[in-house]
Amino acid sequence: MLNGKVAVGTGSTSGIGLGIATALARQGADIVLNGFGDAQEIERIRAGLEADFGVRVAHDGADLSRGEAVREMIAHAVATMGRIDILVNNAGIQHTASIEEFPVEKWDAVLALNLSAVFHATAAALPYMKQQGSGRIINIASVHGLVASVNKSAYVAAKHGVLGFTKATALETAGTGITANAICPGWVRTALVEQQITALAEREGVDQESAARALLAEKQPTLQFVTPEQLGAMVVFLASDAAAQMTGTALPVDGGWTAR
Repeated sequence: MLNGKVAVGTGSTSGIGLGIATALARQGADIVLNGFGDAQEIERIRAGLEADFGVRVAHDGADLSRGEAVREMIAHAVATMGRIDILVNNAGIQHTASIEEFPVEKWDAVLALNLSAVFHATAAALPYMKQQGSGRIINIASVHGLVASVNKSAYVAAKHGVLGFTKATALETAGTGITANAICPGWVRTALVEQQITALAEREGVDQESAARALLAEKQPTLQFVTPEQLGAMVVFLASDAAAQMTGTALPVDGGWTAR
């Protein structure tokens, strides 16, 4: 379905991002992975996607906290792959603290990666997409782009910003063949969430699985984690012709979190 398309995904060497990259590769898209980690493991992932799906897969280790590096990543992707059809802005970090105790350097880091990198990647990709007359920008926001939680001010601010930026992008690209949409996941059992489960387990004196159930019960009525595979399927849909008239949307995939 996506044969001949090129997708760039940030934060795609693990977790949600890797699930999305795998889903896109399964549909025939060539992939540019991005992310940090063990070089041998990243190469295993890259080569595995190529072998499993018969697509081209590259890796770019750009530091997304630096705007110039983000823009260079997009330019390098086009130089390597010949085009860019799908941009998935997924990379993100988290830090929790009350507003008055929130370290300034952590605030700056969260905003740089979770919001500014989305701007830089989009700004760099749009000229190529406009020249092609088509493109899909898919921003992985969060349920925290729609609602807030205590002690997550930087993350909530960044993700609300991503939704606003997505709408602005949709309006600026309307009628060009380019769409911009956001997906807002609830709890996904990634390494980031696992840290929060561990902290809850230690705080309450319970085991890891009891803490996981407690975390879900607090926010997610289905009591089930969203999976990277489900998010990958959503991205594939938004990248398809069926979603050509969907733009500027924020799609919750949150087990009923925002239905409360």
